[in-house]
Amino acid sequence: MGWLLLAPSVLLIAGLVLYPILYNVWLSLFDKHAFLPAQAFVGLRHYQYFATDEEFWSSVRYGLVYAGATMVLQLGLGIMAALLLNEAFRGRNLLRGIVLFPYMIPTIVAVILWKWLLNDSYGLVNHLLMASGLVRTPVAWLGKDYIMWSLILTSVWQFSPFVVVTYLARLQTIPPELYEAAKVDGAGAWRRFVHVTLPQTRNVLFVIVLLRGIWMFTKFDTVWLMAGEGGVSRYVRTLPVYAYARTFTYLQAGMGAALAVIMFALLLGATALYFRLFRDEEVVA
Repeated sequence: MGWLLLAPSVLLIAGLVLYPILYNVWLSLFDKHAFLPAQAFVGLRHYQYFATDEEFWSSVRYGLVYAGATMVLQLGLGIMAALLLNEAFRGRNLLRGIVLFPYMIPTIVAVILWKWLLNDSYGLVNHLLMASGLVRTPVAWLGKDYIMWSLILTSVWQFSPFVVVTYLARLQTIPPELYEAAKVDGAGAWRRFVHVTLPQTRNVLFVIVLLRGIWMFTKFDTVWLMAGEGGVSRYVRTLPVYAYARTFTYLQAGMGAALAVIMFALLLGATALYFRLFRDEEVVA
């Protein structure tokens, strides 16, 4: 009876999760056209090709830079904003709603907004920089020299509210008695944060880092909308964008599937290592 009751959930998970993963692994072993019914078994040849493919390794490098920089900045800004919004002051509820605004708007709207702000011909950012005398000529923020920084700025602006909301929710459950006891012992604001806030929010920080790391490494829409295809896109072409290009631009579905398998393996290995380090740290603590 137990297995009978579990059958719908098991079938749903198998159909929506397990089957696509296994099919993608199977597809990566074939040289298959993206649209035409033509395929040939090549075994591990795609993986051997990517082992020496410069474009693949540059995509991995760009993906790590993008995911690492955005994750660190989101954590820093998000935690500071959550600590501020956890304090009592007039207009706090209104400010909480304003902080959530970037996370609620569609990604395409956020990208269009920042591409307009950073435009070197009529963008507001260049206008303010030139008006203040910081620069003499417009800066090509969407050019090859600054496109990665513009992409990171856009992503941090849009996705930091996730960190704010998640961390703030945990801050509000910390017993006030802990802070009162710390104040009695003479602990200042920084020592209260280190010895009370951080230990109490340790678990939620673990989840935030894990989720933001995975989501930013696999982020496709923001990168694609920001740089498109061709031109400066090669300076921010992360692994998901490269897999998309292999599948729908070069029409090499087998290679695109192989890239997806590699990306899945990288994330699986990084997640396993992350869990292992976190568990060891918990044991030591």
